[in-house]
Amino acid sequence: MKSYVYILRDRGGRFYVGSTTDIDRRLKQHSSGQTQTTRNMKEPALVLLQEYPSRPAAWRAERKIKNFKRRDFIEKMVRDGYVRVKL
Repeated sequence: MKSYVYILRDRGGRFYVGSTTDIDRRLKQHSSGQTQTTRNMKEPALVLLQEYPSRPAAWRAERKIKNFKRRDFIEKMVRDGYVRVKL
């Protein structure tokens, strides 16, 4: 089942990295405040979306991005338009 890694950015410039198998449902959850981790974000917007062939592959990519914890790394991925991590 294909899955996605996505990055949200809010008005204040904060990022959120996540993964899902249903991007439409997940974005609705984020925008309606149903997700605890993004509830306090001001107008989160999707800035990057990348498809993966399986849920485990997307989850590994999400974990690697989150482990970097460097804002400049995430900003570069958003500028380049794709996630660059070795799985």
